[in-house]
Amino acid sequence: MAVETPAPAVVVLGARGMATARRAAAALDGARVHGLAHRADGADETFDCLRAHLAALFGAGVPIVGVCAAGILIRTLAPLLGDKTAEPPVLALSDDGACAVPLLGGHRGANRLARRLARAFGGAAAVTSASDARFGVSLDEPPPGWTLANPENAKEFAAALLGGARVRMAGPQADPPPWLAAGALPFDGSGALAIEVSDRRGAAAPNTLLYRPRRLALGVGCERDAAPEAAIALAEAVLDMAGVDESALACVASLDLKADEAAVHAVAGRFGAPARFFPAARLEEETPRLANPSPTVFRAVGCHGVAEAAALAAAGAGGRLAVAKRIAGAVTCALARAPAPIDPETVGAPRGRLTILGIGPGDPRWRTAEAEEALARAEDIVGYGGYLDLLGAPRRGQRRHAFPLGAEEARARRALDLAAQGRRVALVSSGDPGIYAMAALVFECLDRAGRADWRRAGIVVAPGVSALQAAAARAGAPLGHDFCAISLSDLLTPWATIERRLRAAAEADFAVALYNPVSARRRGRLDRARDCLLTARAPGTPVTMARNLGRDGETVRRTALAALSEADADMLTVVIVGATTTRTVAGADWVYTPRGYPVAR
Repeated sequence: MAVETPAPAVVVLGARGMATARRAAAALDGARVHGLAHRADGADETFDCLRAHLAALFGAGVPIVGVCAAGILIRTLAPLLGDKTAEPPVLALSDDGACAVPLLGGHRGANRLARRLARAFGGAAAVTSASDARFGVSLDEPPPGWTLANPENAKEFAAALLGGARVRMAGPQADPPPWLAAGALPFDGSGALAIEVSDRRGAAAPNTLLYRPRRLALGVGCERDAAPEAAIALAEAVLDMAGVDESALACVASLDLKADEAAVHAVAGRFGAPARFFPAARLEEETPRLANPSPTVFRAVGCHGVAEAAALAAAGAGGRLAVAKRIAGAVTCALARAPAPIDPETVGAPRGRLTILGIGPGDPRWRTAEAEEALARAEDIVGYGGYLDLLGAPRRGQRRHAFPLGAEEARARRALDLAAQGRRVALVSSGDPGIYAMAALVFECLDRAGRADWRRAGIVVAPGVSALQAAAARAGAPLGHDFCAISLSDLLTPWATIERRLRAAAEADFAVALYNPVSARRRGRLDRARDCLLTARAPGTPVTMARNLGRDGETVRRTALAALSEADADMLTVVIVGATTTRTVAGADWVYTPRGYPVAR
């Protein structure tokens, strides 16, 4: 699939610019406020070193809006500058929002972002690109829905315009598209320069900029588990028949029953076009326009065609078939052309995506980049209310679905329902989602419910920093050799089973991480676990007790196994009991379990 541009990072260095940063982030879809620690309270993300943080954002291709002096950004990023075609947009925004200054990537989005900020604040966009400033249009940065086929010619073309050359429309389209007509280009029917709008294959003529509107929709139908390679081959053949350039393809469309078909997504990935899906009732509405309606297809899926109907549905009322249905084995393809660029966001529905993610013990710095990205892209976030509170304020347009403790199955079902509707969903767990958390329950629901709509959603598990990892890190390395984790909660597991596992762990000499050691209703479990482990461990075995890790009120303390008591723990505590080889560093509080390397004394 085409790589999505990351959401902008609005970087603020102090309290004075925080209000402006918040307002700027709200004006830029999905943007996050990144604040300097201890100086910009209330930011979505914090950092300690500006130079390192800007370098990381710049290297990852993240657009940067700095609410600071332009010189700060220039001096910080200057050593990183290289290929101008690969640099992300970088802008400086004044503390009051009155002036937005594109510094880098003007024709890669910075000028556009500056204009959006200027509209949001009622200020000015200090656009200095010559052609943009004079003609009010970026020739090498067409708007969404358009591509420039020969961007290498844009600089010379713009220079000729600035030198007084006139421009005409070439090819079958006589009038310039609205986004070009809105500028101040010197159009003249006899101009030496030319602009052509076409979705056909072929190179541009000399002195011509060739723009391709993304107005083609490729419909794909297939039998269950059709070969992706066969689907790609047929799709390429259909584009060849039409004589069109693949950059004009706006989307790949199909029936919603095919949302989980690898063949459909392989075609979408091959052309970098989003996959969109329609219910059978919507495709049936296209029957009068089909070139090859099929009663057989209707009996199977409830509409008289998939490939042709999906292509036409995506192209809209004004669309027409460019290539009627073609069949190759288990795959069908058809191509439709719309009169104007197709916005995929308004066409059908995407395949739903459920990311089951861990936010770590609580500290935002312990969240993985994958989890942060999933949270940023999610339309819906589902989870226990306490965990959702740790995420801070929701992004614009996001919906949050908060559940109480004990409603784990309801959370899983809500997340699956939303994903089945084609939405991007994040299901939040603390720690790691696969360790005593939501991932296993989601897959159990998926396995037992038999819901076909749930199965069509894409599911990803994004790991997090588990409580046992965080506790071990605070203590040193007590899990440096073989270890296991055992929950002392007998709500879902009989105590006899838990006790058998404790004795097996003691006998096998594992370091043991104990979860859920105490609750208001369950007393005595931690003391009984201690006694089980003492059957094979010395009374002085190091024990780490970590509570509220990564949150206010964090405590980490060390004790000995014989002194371990449930009076010192609660449900927010993780207890790590060392193996027989676990030891402490002489004269320090660090605990570690050696691997057995031949370390010299």
